[in-house]
Amino acid sequence: MKKVIIIGAGIAGISSAIQLKMKGFDVCVYEKEPSIGGKMNQIQVKGFTFDLGPTIVMMPHVYQEVFTLANRKFEDYIKMETLDPLYSVYFADGERIKVSTDLVKLTEHLESISYKDTQGYLAYLADIYKRYLVAKEHFIEKSFRKPSDFYNPKTLLNALRLRTFDSAYHSISKYVKDDRLRKLLSFQTLYIGISPYNGPSIYTIIPMIEMVYGVWFMQGGMYAYVKALEKLMKELEIPVYTNQMVEEIIVENKEVKGIMVNQSRIEADIVLCNADFPYAMKNLIKDEKVRSPYTNSKIDNMDYACSCFMLYLGIDHKLDDLDLHNILFAQDFDRNINDIFEGTQAKDPSMYFYVPSKLDPSLAPKGKEALYVLVPVSNLKVSETTWNSETIHNYRNLIIEKMKSLEIFKDIDQHIEAEVLFSPKDWEERYHAENGATFGLAPTLFQSNYYRPANTFKKIKGLYFTGSSVHPGAGVPIVLTSAKLSVSDIVKDHQ
Repeated sequence: MKKVIIIGAGIAGISSAIQLKMKGFDVCVYEKEPSIGGKMNQIQVKGFTFDLGPTIVMMPHVYQEVFTLANRKFEDYIKMETLDPLYSVYFADGERIKVSTDLVKLTEHLESISYKDTQGYLAYLADIYKRYLVAKEHFIEKSFRKPSDFYNPKTLLNALRLRTFDSAYHSISKYVKDDRLRKLLSFQTLYIGISPYNGPSIYTIIPMIEMVYGVWFMQGGMYAYVKALEKLMKELEIPVYTNQMVEEIIVENKEVKGIMVNQSRIEADIVLCNADFPYAMKNLIKDEKVRSPYTNSKIDNMDYACSCFMLYLGIDHKLDDLDLHNILFAQDFDRNINDIFEGTQAKDPSMYFYVPSKLDPSLAPKGKEALYVLVPVSNLKVSETTWNSETIHNYRNLIIEKMKSLEIFKDIDQHIEAEVLFSPKDWEERYHAENGATFGLAPTLFQSNYYRPANTFKKIKGLYFTGSSVHPGAGVPIVLTSAKLSVSDIVKDHQ
């Protein structure tokens, strides 16, 4: 039985551990943090419970797959419910739109804008669904282990069918003319840390997936999924060693031999690394020649997704007017996006509010609310801001003042009982996200599919990667797909 060591107990790492165990491998996991989950973690303070990172559940069948593989019923571990509306969107002039999956309600709203835009929206759904099926079959759920996996007539033809050279916003603009509707169908590229104005048009699949497959909520918040996987790992007797910082991946004669932890050598036949790929290259494989072409210079010159500035606020009353998910657009959305990706600190930022205690009251004390506030900001590579105690405090105050422009938050600063802040520096230092890029390497055209770091590291025998910075990319369902691809590669090579 071959021994696999997994570095990092992020969602891809622990999902991979279960799959590999079911495939007959001897598996163990090493995690530097005291708890598992990586960026899908949890903060508890003064009776309030917050999800640290991901909050939106899409494509629930992807979450269920690992339980099916382990011959378990997903429903025995997690309770989920579908949402309608998906979220509320607030514009700077105070207008609020509730985005519904109900086709009748949606059509009524679209027709209130224009019949032409209604027709355009339905045409967009039909077109992007076709492109999604192509992406799913030929790119998202496929490993690129050698050049011929990509450079062949069939794959190149399907790449052309995806029409990826256009931007998400421009692609949407071909179907709808109303600028607010365009923003509603393109801002979701920020879910994976790229701009709607230059992110590949294929990422307009995200609002389509929301509409066609729905958005869901897990009782207990997103961390409930980590707890469910943790329970399953215990049932399968998979060892997880927390508070264990991996110092090096041992490579001898271009072959993995194990890892170094606390200056002790631990042997393994296979290493699957769930640490962020850029960090792992620069810090865990010491010899740059061995990891060529991913030298330090190459890693530094790659493109990175944006970061996030986070406020986790315990509020002393209920926020009845909010939905579970809420978006507040900046008055000048275009300028806000430019600020994020050019490195300027936005003075009028767009924001996302998540209130899980609305659907699960156990996440806050009775009569109170757990409020999660996410503000997209520049990554540390391009940012003009040095994040220290002063700049963090000042930006926190700017966000609070901006929130007060909404009637529901008009005196929010007087109702905060608990507060935790997270800056790009925290993402970098605590979760080894290079440049504080919360979503890892940016999924630009030339950092996607074959051009993205592969699940199999072909220069070193026995070394594999999974997570948001490798193929197929960021977002929880896609990261879980990354785990599935990495496991498939390991099985092909070692069974």
